[in-house]
Amino acid sequence: MTTDTTTKDTAPAAPTPGQTVLDARGVTMRFGGLTAVRNVDLTVNSGEIVGLIGPNGAGKTTFFNCLTGLYIPTEGEVRYKGTVLPAKSFKVTAAGIARTFQNIRLFANMTVLENVLVGRHTRTKEGLWSALLRGPGFHKAEAASRERAMELLKFIGLDKKAEHLARNLPYGEQRKLEIARALASEPGLLLLDEPTAGMNPQETRATEELVFAIRDMGIAVLVIEHDMRFIFNLCDRVAVLVQGEKLVEGSSEVVQGDERVVAAYLGEPFEDAPGAKEVAEVEAAEANAATQTDAAPRKENDR
Repeated sequence: MTTDTTTKDTAPAAPTPGQTVLDARGVTMRFGGLTAVRNVDLTVNSGEIVGLIGPNGAGKTTFFNCLTGLYIPTEGEVRYKGTVLPAKSFKVTAAGIARTFQNIRLFANMTVLENVLVGRHTRTKEGLWSALLRGPGFHKAEAASRERAMELLKFIGLDKKAEHLARNLPYGEQRKLEIARALASEPGLLLLDEPTAGMNPQETRATEELVFAIRDMGIAVLVIEHDMRFIFNLCDRVAVLVQGEKLVEGSSEVVQGDERVVAAYLGEPFEDAPGAKEVAEVEAAEANAATQTDAAPRKENDR
């Protein structure tokens, strides 16, 4: 019997500039007879920050869940660097896509450092026997993971609080810690679901600068956000979802000047749009699916 002492980092190769890292084609998600996302196409290239906006119940988070393996699309496919993504979320993470969630999902009773280390486990190749016996390979890999985790904490400005419990961090710092944990998996694409929700203007500006810094690391970013100023300051392109369908996509200037977008946010009806009752049913189906997902057991990397 041999002990696996492999310690090499298994992070995906960095994308080349301008490479398409995400290619979602015809993504549709139905819950029973209700369609939450309908035939949505979206690409994200390396070096880009792309925004996804829309009114409440537009299907934005459902679309994110389809991209990350939490939901299996009813129709369509999602490719990462040209390869169709696996159906399981932990394999999506291993492939190179990481995300945060609307609601903070930290391990409250673990330290700041430990939370980031959780995100590292998809990037180590320590064998079972090496971990059980805690041989030289295990200790080497553990030291390398701790070093990388501390680098990420320094990157987000939390290295001085590495031994603090996550639950004791202020709200804005908990949000930053979630981003650091996602970055620990060494993604080529980072999905941020409302990263500035509940933040004051100073925290929002700091998050904007952090996302720019992540982009400068070569990581593509796709972000959902209700703060339009944040989105339009941040993003190279913006896509708008309304009632599960992509309404328009383009630069901030194009999107802001589109009358259909203005109408959607002001609540004016479209001639061919589903009625208010159907929208409410879709929102209820999304909420029910989210509740079922939250109730199911998760692996750490699904958090």
